[in-house]
Amino acid sequence: MARLLPMLLLLTGLAAHAGPWTQRLREHGITDPRIFAAFDAVKRADFLPDEVKARELEDNPLPIGEDQTTSQPSLIALMIQQLQLPKDCKVLEVGTGSGYQTALLAHICRDVYSIEIVAPLGERAKKRLAELGIKNAHVKIGDGYAGWPEAAPFDGITVGAGAAKVPEPLVKQLKKHGRLVIPAGDQSDLTLQIVRANGSVERTIPVRFVPLTGTPAERDRAR
Repeated sequence: MARLLPMLLLLTGLAAHAGPWTQRLREHGITDPRIFAAFDAVKRADFLPDEVKARELEDNPLPIGEDQTTSQPSLIALMIQQLQLPKDCKVLEVGTGSGYQTALLAHICRDVYSIEIVAPLGERAKKRLAELGIKNAHVKIGDGYAGWPEAAPFDGITVGAGAAKVPEPLVKQLKKHGRLVIPAGDQSDLTLQIVRANGSVERTIPVRFVPLTGTPAERDRAR
């Protein structure tokens, strides 16, 4: 019993210092300690409009303005975990939104490149990230369908909107062992897909996301 006591005290201490999301994320299959640390370090309320800040601990999508929402935290965590990011990683995020996921990724990665097509959202996220002193997140306004060729290749790419088909430019911007995590398929039947640089695809869970916008994405949906 004497030998077990230090371990019990350690576990008790870890539990006491765990953030409000840790246990809930574990219940959704999250195991990466870097993700727990990121959720502890980044406050969701910092990226929410005043009228919904009090709801920051809800595991639900929440409105962020411009008729857009931020995804539920457990889904954000799952998508990040599915990237299987190595240490010292560089990622591309298509769909900056509020900047919350950008900040989480910036806590895990060396550099985050994020693209937002809705200019007011992108500008607000860029300002907020700067105010919080997050210097390794790079945000630009534009069409994420084409990715960010100048910063490629990436260890991982995450897309926060549903695509009718996987954008080929994004696949080409992956490193050899990189992963693209994207909701893809018919808008009424989206599945979260893991796409590797060699073109292999793994379909996982059904999800709901707003459609990916931009000229190529809209053309794909029309086919």
